[in-house]
This record gives sequence, structure tokens and C-alpha cells, in this order.
Amino acid sequence: MTIQERDLESFLADHHDAVLSTTRSNGATQLSVVTVGFHQGGAIFTTTKHRAKFINLSRNQDCSLLISSSEWRPYVVLEGNATIFSDDTTDPNTLKEILRAAYKSAAGKEHPDWNDYDEAMKRDSRVAIVVNAKNIYGTL
Repeated sequence: MTIQERDLESFLADHHDAVLSTTRSNGATQLSVVTVGFHQGGAIFTTTKHRAKFINLSRNQDCSLLISSSEWRPYVVLEGNATIFSDDTTDPNTLKEILRAAYKSAAGKEHPDWNDYDEAMKRDSRVAIVVNAKNIYGTL
């Protein structure tokens, strides 16, 4: 079944639980549970710079992301690569907007205090990661 971008956007409106697969430096697979939302044709989530997923994706952007309902079906898999938005690669205003977009999309609502949110993102050295799919499949 071919899943189109509009199908992915619709699915991600209600499903935010995901498992990210990255590659460790020794070639082994590393899995991380993440909360995702839809962003510009892909799936977005945030993490901190000290997490394995960030370190692995900084070295090798190839990844897969399984997004599912709490019952595991339906699900969607994105195979592709990650784009990282961090304070090292992104101007501060753009990073702030992308981090806010990640929250809004994953939470499905506005944050009650954006200034507090922005400060927490800086304090935690948060980054936004967008998984861009080269291949999408699943059970929609």
C-alpha cells in the first residue's frame, strides 16, 4: 500500500507513539521511544544533545521510524533520513519556531507558556529532528 503525505499527516494527527531506529558507531541498531508529530512532510520530535539518538543521527542520518497506535495497529513506517535542527546548525529564531512546531504537532495544542517552554528548550540543549521518508509503508 502506498501511503501519501496527506495520509501520513492525517495519521500523525492522532498517533504520536513511535520507535526510532538509528545505527551505533559499531554498526549495531539502537532503538529509542519518541513522541512525534507531522512537520513539512515528515515526522518531528525533540531530544537532547547527550542522547544516543542525537549522537547516532549526527554521524549517520539514515534511520527508520515506526509510528503506531497504542494497540500497535494501525502503524506507519518511515524509512529515510533525519534533518537535525540545533543551536549549532540553525539560527535561534528558526530553532525556536521549529521546537514550538514540534510541541504543537505532537501535543495537538498550544503550550500554556511559550516563554517558559523556550527557556526549557535552551536549558536542556534540545534539538528538533525531522525524519524525511524515502519509503513509507504500513497498515492504514
